[in-house]
Amino acid sequence: MNRLEYFLELLKKNPNNPMVHYSLALEYFKEKDYMKSAEHMETYLQMQEDEGAGYKVLAKCYEELGEYEKAIQTLQEGIQKAIKHNHPSMAEEMRSWLEDLKNLYSF
Repeated sequence: MNRLEYFLELLKKNPNNPMVHYSLALEYFKEKDYMKSAEHMETYLQMQEDEGAGYKVLAKCYEELGEYEKAIQTLQEGIQKAIKHNHPSMAEEMRSWLEDLKNLYSF
């Protein structure tokens, strides 16, 4: 059983566990299944307060899917969470990425 199968089994047993959704999002991300990764990260973010890392993954999924406005909105939310949880370097990394996205896609 690989990691993805393991987390899918855990999801069947406990669909309301935010960390299972987070883990699935990361596994799907590794496989470049950005749609499924985004679905699980969205669920995780609805269930649990995140400090910023989840927003980075979700924004990258949106960027890869060509949903640039969603990527920008997600980065803006992630910056606020990173600041709230005292992660200034993460916030700065997301700010830089946000500016790059805005410049690349003329937003």
